[in-house]
Amino acid sequence: MSEFILLALISFLFLFLLLTVLGVVLYSGLFTEVIIRTGSSPIKNITIAYKFKQGSYKDSGAVFTESCSIGPKLSSIGVYYDDPKQVPAEKCRYIAGSVLSEGEEKPSEELLKLYEKYGFKIFSFPAVTHVVMTTFPHNTFLSIFLANWRVYPQMGSYIKERKLCAHPFLELYRGDLIYYICPLARQGDFYVPEMRETERRQKEKEEDSEDRQTDITGADSVSDITESRETSMATSVATSVAPQEQEDDNRSDGSGKGSSDSVGSGSSFEDLDLEVIEEVEPAVVNKGHDVTSEEQGPIPVEGEE
Repeated sequence: MSEFILLALISFLFLFLLLTVLGVVLYSGLFTEVIIRTGSSPIKNITIAYKFKQGSYKDSGAVFTESCSIGPKLSSIGVYYDDPKQVPAEKCRYIAGSVLSEGEEKPSEELLKLYEKYGFKIFSFPAVTHVVMTTFPHNTFLSIFLANWRVYPQMGSYIKERKLCAHPFLELYRGDLIYYICPLARQGDFYVPEMRETERRQKEKEEDSEDRQTDITGADSVSDITESRETSMATSVATSVAPQEQEDDNRSDGSGKGSSDSVGSGSSFEDLDLEVIEEVEPAVVNKGHDVTSEEQGPIPVEGEE
């Protein structure tokens, strides 16, 4: 009997825990309808205190916790610049912090110095008339996970289907609502100085890479042209030398020399030059007088009398 009561008690506790968890999940917004729309922004121009980070968006909670500890009554804001589906998690860039003032109101000097003391920087966002936006209940800590799981896919599809230019993604935590906002105008005004500097460096890096690629391609082209010209010149020289050799052969055959002195029998260019010199020397000796081989007579050879 006691065992039955114990088993029933355990079952009751398990069922109670299950219903509690289910109730918390439902209260956090599990089945809340997500309505995406375009229109005016729910916020005016605001001044924020932020920290710029690069890394996984899952790590942004630490900055939110720090900013909330400094100003627990202030609204929190996060801006996400990269699409985690296209950019590696370790290269995603974002900011997180607190909203110090909105509209015409200006933040107090004490509040500014307090945030700056902990390494936060100050920046202002303009009021935007056209945005893509939706809201999600912020009732428990689970609301954030449920919102990210349900809102971002629907917002992405909404923007893609209508071919809108909407970026970056803003999250504003105000009261019991989370506002998801994507500006359709003045997007550049939502890029903090650190983000702009990062974009500038990345652009310069890409331009340098393109210049190097162009230099390499140009050098290869010059090398190909030079090689082509050298090949063409070599072919031309070989073509011009061949008739010259044949002409020298014909001259050698017609000059009365023996077959052993001809080019066809394997004589070299030096032999040809020597023959030319032997034919020219008599004319030089006779001071320009045109003397034939018959008039001159046989050329004496050393050792013969």
